Amino acid sequence: MADHQEASVTLPSDPASVATARRYVAEVLGEWGLPDDADTADSVRLIVSELATNAVQHTFGQSPTFTVDVRLERQEWLRVGVTDSHPRWPKRLPAAVQQDNGRGMVIIRWLTAEAGGRLSVTPTEDGGKTVWIALPWSVGAPARSATGR
Repeated sequence: MADHQEASVTLPSDPASVATARRYVAEVLGEWGLPDDADTADSVRLIVSELATNAVQHTFGQSPTFTVDVRLERQEWLRVGVTDSHPRWPKRLPAAVQQDNGRGMVIIRWLTAEAGGRLSVTPTEDGGKTVWIALPWSVGAPARSATGR
C-alpha cells in the first residue's frame, strides 16, 4: 500500500460544479474505505461544498476553473484542497444571524476543528490560492480502486 494516495478534478467555475465536486470527493473517499454514512464523510462533503461555493462565488469570474485535490497521507491525514486563480484570500468575517451568506468559512473552520483537524491557505504559482483542510484519518487501510485514484 502506498504511503500517499491522491485524486484531483478540475471543474468550471459554475454553481453546478459544486455538486459535482461534492460527489467526486464522496466517491474517492468511498473507494479509500470511508463509509458514506460516516460522520467524517458528512463533514467532508459539507466542507467541499462550502469551499467549492467560495471558489465559484468569490472569485468574481476571474477564475474560470477550480481544482479539488484529495490526498491521503500515510493513512493518517486526509487533506482536501480547493484551488482557484483569484488572488484574494478568504477573510474571517463574523457570521451575523441575519446574514443569508458569508458563513462558509465559519462552517469550514468549525467542522475542521471539531474533527481535530486544521485549516490553511497556501499561495499558488499563478497568484491564486489553495484552501486546505487536514483531518485525522481513522479508517482502516483503504482499498486500491480499479480507477487508479
